[in-house]
Amino acid sequence: MGHRMTSSDDRLGESAVVGRIARTHGLRGQLVVNPETDFPVDRFKVGAVMDACQAGQHDPVTVSSVRFHQGRPILALEGISTIEAAESLIGAELRVPLTALQELPSGMFYHHDLVGCAVQTCDGTPVGSVAAVQGAADGSVLVVRTSTGEILVPLAAEICRRVDPETRTIEIAPPDGLLELNVTKRSRSGR
Repeated sequence: MGHRMTSSDDRLGESAVVGRIARTHGLRGQLVVNPETDFPVDRFKVGAVMDACQAGQHDPVTVSSVRFHQGRPILALEGISTIEAAESLIGAELRVPLTALQELPSGMFYHHDLVGCAVQTCDGTPVGSVAAVQGAADGSVLVVRTSTGEILVPLAAEICRRVDPETRTIEIAPPDGLLELNVTKRSRSGR
């Protein structure tokens, strides 16, 4: 999910996660990726360069072949030709620079632009801040951290009336009971 990037974006040096390496596939070093992009076919193609990031390490990798199985890309990466080499990448995040993200239609937002946004009701009452975004383009949910726990707010036009990544604010018009009934029980310590 994303918003239109501009050259004045002050976070050009940052990167966005587009997938996570889930497991190896076969004996020749192929890797199954859990995509975290609404555009997996565009993002995971031959010649694509990404950073494989884990434990503070950032290693550039280049896709040498790709095929999709049940919606997930199975990649071969240049220089990774054994199962042992592939195993070292399990769990790595695949990241691209923010400048490499494509422009999105109006009304769509990249997850990283929404995390950290202050959430308030349309009358200005503070609700909390976005801790995470779950789901894909057609059914995203904001995980909003409040003083009493986390609530799940559908990223739908009738509820999220104004989404403004520039001012880091989201105004919501919650249906009756949404804020009270939707508190999750899990805690996200340290995140």
